[in-house]
Amino acid sequence: MRSKILRCTACGRYTLKDACPLCGAPAVITKPARFSPDDPYGKYRRALAQEAK
Repeated sequence: MRSKILRCTACGRYTLKDACPLCGAPAVITKPARFSPDDPYGKYRRALAQEAK
């Protein structure tokens, strides 16, 4: 599955397009968030995900 958010290689701006709307440089896939079983904010993130459904 591909991430929807991309980051510009030149200016570092985040975008959903393949090219940066500000400078026109190509955008690449961002790295996934680091996983931790001791995530202190996990319950809040899961609660927000349930609300969005």
